[in-house]
Amino acid sequence: MSPIEIGLISVAAIVVLIYLGLYIPITLGVVSFVSIWLMRDNFDLAMNLLKIAVSDSVMEYTFATVPLFTFMGLIVSKAGLGADVYEVMSTGFRRVKGGIGMATVGANAVFAAVTGSSIASASVFSKVSVPQMLNLDYNPRFAVGVVAGSSVLGMIIPPSAMLIIYSFVAEQSVGDMFLAGVVPGLMLAGAYIVAIFVMGRLTPGFVGGRPASEFEPMPWGEIATKTLPILGLIVIVLGGIYTGWMTPVEAGAAGSLVGLLIALVRRKITLRGFWEALLETGHITAAILFLITAASIYSRMLGLAGLPNQLGDILATSQASFFMVMLLYVLLMLFLGTLLDTASIILIVVPLFLPLIEPMGLSLVWFGIVTVVGAEIGLLTPPLGISCFVIKATLNDDRITLKDVFLGALPFAAVMLVILILLIRFPILSLAILN
Repeated sequence: MSPIEIGLISVAAIVVLIYLGLYIPITLGVVSFVSIWLMRDNFDLAMNLLKIAVSDSVMEYTFATVPLFTFMGLIVSKAGLGADVYEVMSTGFRRVKGGIGMATVGANAVFAAVTGSSIASASVFSKVSVPQMLNLDYNPRFAVGVVAGSSVLGMIIPPSAMLIIYSFVAEQSVGDMFLAGVVPGLMLAGAYIVAIFVMGRLTPGFVGGRPASEFEPMPWGEIATKTLPILGLIVIVLGGIYTGWMTPVEAGAAGSLVGLLIALVRRKITLRGFWEALLETGHITAAILFLITAASIYSRMLGLAGLPNQLGDILATSQASFFMVMLLYVLLMLFLGTLLDTASIILIVVPLFLPLIEPMGLSLVWFGIVTVVGAEIGLLTPPLGISCFVIKATLNDDRITLKDVFLGALPFAAVMLVILILLIRFPILSLAILN
């Protein structure tokens, strides 16, 4: 067989094995290793490429941001800052139809600017937002749908682990990716709030809810106490990166330290809680770096097989337009989103399409934002829908089924798709701050 044929069979084998339930990094690594061995009929070459993949990924300085931002997000969650921001937001939106849902979106956007994790957001706001919405007679599907939809903001609004992963794959600046993620993230949060307002007017039965008759405004002093810690953390982390005072790694370290100090001052963390945060940080970091290592040898296998160049030749021969290339790319991401997590999608499809995007003279930073937003839609779609599973597991409420979570998240997935189309049509939305 030719290298092209082996490469095609390898990609198909990876998809089939993942569908069968094999651990994704194992699938990527083993299939790619065997494919390189067969292509070159050289076991030593395959071993050497595996060693290079490990050293180039795990030893990359940029990836020190992964454990630092992960730890910061966990500590911030334990410190209760997400619940505090939600209380302030819910006070401001209480009298609006669907206002608690809008408050959840706003709080998630602020929380995302510190944690950078969709899973953390889904877990926190399932506990603090859904019970309150149910107490105010909101439709359970709407309640869990809002949390699922707004949880994806954690992967778009910087600092974001997915933007870090893309920056490694595409060899782009992490700082540039963070800057580019600000406007799309705020756009998506604003679009969610508008969508909730429209749903409250057009489909009040889906939203539900009753007026908050016993509402009392929160005193300004309490608002300051609940918001200043997280706003200060945002200023330190993102302000340090955007002004150039700190690298992303240094900002992650500073944010982790400040987050830990906030948790200690508020007496929200014990020695046992600190140890649990360290262990969970290690587990998450190991899983991400293992996946990146496997994807690194996968991208080398694609290069040896010549698949990206072959795909480019096919599209050039067919005279495919920019629109057709992006349509194919988005459809592929939506398909993979039914079975893969966001990081896996990025690591599998980006190496295939980068050789097509670069010759078109398109910005790879813009392409990264499109990639992350497109892949994030998969967090809300069955059968995988990681955010939906996290919400169901966190709630542990027999009144709310997994089907309810997916159906509730469906309108927000549609809003994400509209924003994705706008980002593709108007690249300046992603590049405005950079330019």
